[in-house]
Amino acid sequence: MTHAIHGIDHAIIGVADLDAARDQYRRLGFAVTDRGRHVGWGTANYCVMFDHDYLELLGLIDPAAFTNGLDRFLADGEGGLGVVFATPDAEASHALLGSAGLVAPENALRELGRVIENGPDGQPVDLSFRNVHLAEGATPGLSAFLCQHLTPEKMRRPDWMAHPNTARGIISATIVIDDVTGAAEAYSRLFGTGAVTPTDTVIAVHTGRGVLMFATPYDLPNLHPDLDDEPRKRDHGLVALQIGIADRDAAAAVLDRNGVAYEREQNGDIIIGPEEACGVLIEFTAA
Repeated sequence: MTHAIHGIDHAIIGVADLDAARDQYRRLGFAVTDRGRHVGWGTANYCVMFDHDYLELLGLIDPAAFTNGLDRFLADGEGGLGVVFATPDAEASHALLGSAGLVAPENALRELGRVIENGPDGQPVDLSFRNVHLAEGATPGLSAFLCQHLTPEKMRRPDWMAHPNTARGIISATIVIDDVTGAAEAYSRLFGTGAVTPTDTVIAVHTGRGVLMFATPYDLPNLHPDLDDEPRKRDHGLVALQIGIADRDAAAAVLDRNGVAYEREQNGDIIIGPEEACGVLIEFTAA
């Protein structure tokens, strides 16, 4: 099924306070977009754009409107909400995955609109997407769907891409799950057996652009030792993101200047704990 999915499109981080999250990610050295609000929903976002993928900071602006479950998620605190996969043709992917029984039984192909509230000329900018929603159990341990961008030319502006920390994109996402054997079987159906690399208790799923790493709670410290002693409300699901950056020393200088706590690994990588990144661990590594 690898030709239905072209890698990671974006990772979603659920946040309790949108403006506070925007300000915090700026402190981490990211350029952040203007706010976008979902048409007809009670949610809005700020995004951190890279060349081929991005981070979405997702929050509530009207809890009385449709929240798509974000209110229930945030009841347990901020953190990694899910991963969205890229597709260049949602209808074709819907047909291909549907023939394998991997799409939702009803209303799997849906349109979504988002309005960026302050475009280059000060006017709102309309964005459009076509999403493919997957069947229950298709992506164990992870909330995920496929997204086709219908207005990609409006998604990225030069000032949104100039990150002081020199970030370039998502390298991997770490997901905690109890049953890695079952996950290996499920993701082999979605991506093909050649895309899944198993070990005893950790699997790597190569999405085409970006890797999903699945580990049991017991083996998570083998991937992220810094999470071992972290008090976390969320002990399953998306817990960490590895971001490729061009200059780790430049990133460290930004963090120092902004008073952000971090750890520096022997190889030069930078580890930012969940308390500094809205509930997810972020690792800066050379790319």
